[in-house]
Amino acid sequence: MKHIRKIGEYGIVGSIGIAALLVLSGCSSQENKEQLASNSIKKGAFVIIEEQADGSYKILEEHPSDTTRVLLKSKDGTERMLSEEEIQAMLKEEEKKIDNGTSQLTNPTGTGLSIGEAILASAAGAIIGSWIGSKLFNNQNFQAQQRTTYKTPQAYERSRSSFNQTSTTTNRATTNSGRSGFFGGGNDRNQGAVGG
Repeated sequence: MKHIRKIGEYGIVGSIGIAALLVLSGCSSQENKEQLASNSIKKGAFVIIEEQADGSYKILEEHPSDTTRVLLKSKDGTERMLSEEEIQAMLKEEEKKIDNGTSQLTNPTGTGLSIGEAILASAAGAIIGSWIGSKLFNNQNFQAQQRTTYKTPQAYERSRSSFNQTSTTTNRATTNSGRSGFFGGGNDRNQGAVGG
């Protein structure tokens, strides 16, 4: 009888131990999910800018990426990745135009965008040229015409949708785990910075 009682006690202890392990592994798996969500957040943008027949530039495609890169497609069909130095130089030049009131982004004349203006209007510009943000994204002319900086309305919608999904994932991960990424602020700021 003593042996049966001992086996029963071990059984109870074993069941409690297994239950505790399951609870702990459940917590751990939730933390793993949050960690995976946090790790999958993209903090950059991959942007393809295309030269048009008239020599102006439009945003062909853009989507979230681990790093920020800009691919330039020339009208002769060649493609090349712009260096960070080139992009920074162009953005500084565009900042001067915004300050002088001669930027097509804030004072459109209908002549089309320069390559620097197209970069600045893209998600890459919002990330790399964030110091220009308030000058550009609070400008009513820019807000009114931002959709036209994309080659097609579909490209604009795809971009907005992909960055909004990234923003939602980030906000969820931030709420659940206290972590944040580039897109983890308020939705309004994110949409303004990327095309909404």
